[in-house]
Amino acid sequence: MQNQEILYTVANRVATITLNRPDKLNAWTAVMEKEVRSAMENAERDEDVRVIVLTGAGRGFCAGADMSLLSGVAEHGLDDRGHEQILRDGVERREGMLPDFQKKYSYFPAIGKPVIAAINGPVVGLGLAITLYCDLRLASDAARFSTTFARRGLIAEYGMAWMLPRIVGISNALDLLFSSRTIDASEALRMGLVNRVLPPETFLEKTYEYAHELASMVSPRSLRIIKRQVYEAMFQPLSEAFDISVREMMACFTTEDFKEGVAHFVQKRPPAFTGR
Repeated sequence: MQNQEILYTVANRVATITLNRPDKLNAWTAVMEKEVRSAMENAERDEDVRVIVLTGAGRGFCAGADMSLLSGVAEHGLDDRGHEQILRDGVERREGMLPDFQKKYSYFPAIGKPVIAAINGPVVGLGLAITLYCDLRLASDAARFSTTFARRGLIAEYGMAWMLPRIVGISNALDLLFSSRTIDASEALRMGLVNRVLPPETFLEKTYEYAHELASMVSPRSLRIIKRQVYEAMFQPLSEAFDISVREMMACFTTEDFKEGVAHFVQKRPPAFTGR
């Protein structure tokens, strides 16, 4: 089925999901939510994809929830169906995966491939919350960031009160949430909200250089396991994380990717990882 509000492409082992409502600064809708989730699942299943990039069309990443929806709720409130839609996750349950990473937007960490938010412009409210669930955030110097919730009479939505302090620290998180002020890319970098800030004219080029490096130079099996280790360690004592790392390391020694990792280094050639 053809997408209505996103674009989906695959090239050089990188899948790109583009929020595609540029005339609305890619404001988030229920249709967009379903299409992004379906695209993420497709990218994870596709053996030709090793990295996922999420970005926005036009001059912005995502202006948050569509204001027409918020205006309707402000005027008429939510009926039972609206309450049910907000509470319903709509995410397929994964065996052996923490329930924390099986919610409506928190499922990104459960995807076994790196997810990079390529923040090309303004990102606000729900749009910002979604980027927090991406593994990495690369920003254009033209990007601007705001939580905006408190200025709409809302609260830290969809787990942001849990994720944001873990990325920028408690004091910075409270500043951004209390004030709802807009910060530029350089301040976002100082806070640790983004990993890199890149010039607008080379933003996508440099983003894809990094994505292609992950897709070609490192083991996809290693990426999958490291990602799971890091997110699950948020709920584990050090002793448990340590023991898991030892078991996973021992399992690596029998894999094709470990043998290839040693061989390409010794033979001084590019790697040919298979993910096995």
